Amino acid sequence: MRGEDRRTGSLFSYVDLEARVGKDHPLRAIRLLVNEALAALASEFAALYAPIGRPSIPAEKLLRAMLLQAFYSIRSERQLMERLEFDLLFRWFVGLGIDDAVWDHSVFSKNRDRLLEGEIAAKFLNAVLAQPRVKRLLSAEHFSVDGTLIEAWASMKSFKPKDGADKPPAEGGGRNKETDFHGEKRSNETHASTTDPEARLYRKGVGKEAKLCFIGHALMENRHGLFVDACLTPADGHAERIAALHMIEPRADQPRAITLGADKAYDAEDFVNELRAMKVTPHVAQNTSGRTSAIDGRTTRHAGYAISQRIRKRIEEGFGWIKTIAGQEKTRFRGRDRVGWAFTFAAAAYNLARLPKLMAAPT
Repeated sequence: MRGEDRRTGSLFSYVDLEARVGKDHPLRAIRLLVNEALAALASEFAALYAPIGRPSIPAEKLLRAMLLQAFYSIRSERQLMERLEFDLLFRWFVGLGIDDAVWDHSVFSKNRDRLLEGEIAAKFLNAVLAQPRVKRLLSAEHFSVDGTLIEAWASMKSFKPKDGADKPPAEGGGRNKETDFHGEKRSNETHASTTDPEARLYRKGVGKEAKLCFIGHALMENRHGLFVDACLTPADGHAERIAALHMIEPRADQPRAITLGADKAYDAEDFVNELRAMKVTPHVAQNTSGRTSAIDGRTTRHAGYAISQRIRKRIEEGFGWIKTIAGQEKTRFRGRDRVGWAFTFAAAAYNLARLPKLMAAPT
């Protein structure tokens, strides 16, 4: 019998969100990991809120909603709130009931900024990695490091002389005036962006265009390619090596030497010597283009060096996910602290997206 195409409304509706989500849905395993990490951060969240006043959006729900924003490539907080209005899966993951009101997007954004104060992104990343079922997947001896450009939320037109000697355009009007940059020499010493003063003009390599950007850095363990640390620095020629030393140093104090894989940009004598002083074996790609490499046969003759050079490239998979899926290729935030928070949180989201399959695989 053919059913009728008729819409009927009911006065009451009994919807169990838990029953609407499939038992094998990947978000189930992710939510268990997230809830355990958030429970470990309860005291950190309590310190961010005043003991009296009106209840705010719980930090746990803020972070769960932001994870969905990264997983599903949602471009803005306004779109995220619209999705929460009708998507039962989103409501279940965040912890909203079917009748609970969704927050205003501006209220959500203001409450999210509160999490910047306690470095919650880095602590959330560590809380996920500290869980016993995750910790057993990590390598404690072999790591890789790399950096990637994060384009700033600022246009090249905002890159103006610091002394205020910017000449107005001869023609055109309005708020987006035509500007001729031909023949004008611009550098970070003489110019700065009026939109985001902390962004710096930088080019990744020869033949690449210069952009206003930051550099995001990640430390990856080599066993399963999970990010164990992440940070963001101003764009600078020495930033990658300095950040690498900062991230590997806490892991270098071990009875056995550890290895650190990296590309040719890290082949500098001072960097290699610093690693060896920390008992870290530098598995750095040799840069022999018109120069002498700091890495010699003492390192390259070992089979482990070739393995590190092959595995280190997996870090680009994480960067690709963070920049395309999580939307960090061109940041939506201004200022190093806010951009760095978003980058580190995206690194934690990348780990969570991969963990269900890794934990389900036979050991």
